[in-house]
Amino acid sequence: MLRRVLLAASGSSRLRRLIMSAPQTRAIVDSYVAGETADDAVRVTRTLRASGLLVTLDYLGEDTTDEAQAAAVTSEYVELLGKLSAEGLTQRGATEVSVKPTAVGLTLGGSLARQNIVHIATAAREAGTTVTLDAEHYEVVEPTLRLAASLREEFGDLGCVIQACLRRSEADCRSLAGHGTRVRLCKGAYSEPDSVAYVARRDVDLSYARCLKVLMNGSGYPMLATHDPRLIEIAGAAAILTGRGPDSFEYQMLYGIRPAEQRRLAGTGARMRVYVPYGGDWYAYLVRRLAERPGNLALFLRSLGSRS
Repeated sequence: MLRRVLLAASGSSRLRRLIMSAPQTRAIVDSYVAGETADDAVRVTRTLRASGLLVTLDYLGEDTTDEAQAAAVTSEYVELLGKLSAEGLTQRGATEVSVKPTAVGLTLGGSLARQNIVHIATAAREAGTTVTLDAEHYEVVEPTLRLAASLREEFGDLGCVIQACLRRSEADCRSLAGHGTRVRLCKGAYSEPDSVAYVARRDVDLSYARCLKVLMNGSGYPMLATHDPRLIEIAGAAAILTGRGPDSFEYQMLYGIRPAEQRRLAGTGARMRVYVPYGGDWYAYLVRRLAERPGNLALFLRSLGSRS
């Protein structure tokens, strides 16, 4: 119940104003967000790569409302990729980017989003890396998957994200696994109706395990985004059973969550990628992280209560 309340709060403009104006919020934001600029993102990436970790960078923002804003987000990604490439951080896909289709204009028209993602994917290819189209709320899942499929005709390594909480996801995994696609599997961080999503944590976990096994048995490249020790163990067992080598799949975790486990996995020879967000529009992302880890909520509320 608390998780659903927090997810609903991610869309509240009143709470957004309150939380984003609280100076004490910054300490918590810094635990999960690299900073506000591309230079901040590069700095954090440099540190993570020095620890043997792979990186994916997400410029925060979604539901873009006009073409100029979508163009600005696109330019931000192109500039970021240029900075990363100049420092040798993108070679062989060591650092990639994650893009929310609505941030580059999906709700304004599929052709606009496609055009902008082509610009980003072209810059990524020139830098020696690739792009993953990020997951969003249920209404844009189908258009995002269609867009990804059409873009793979030109960018074969373009990835997409499947959310295990959605009832459709096992079928989506079966389809994608058969096409040799890069797929990030996560549990999901959006509040969705029961008609399209599993609500109970156990049901989401079971769905994740089913989707994981489908992807590991497929011909694609699974990117297993989870902090759950049980699911990480299942992934390791699935790799053994399917004969997958450590370079044929990867683990992913969020920046600031279980960093010791991230380093441990990388130390075993596994490919371990850290999802690093940056930018000024961090409110919705922060609230979704609190929903995933409600234990952080008390600390956060105390920080708001201490405002002078």
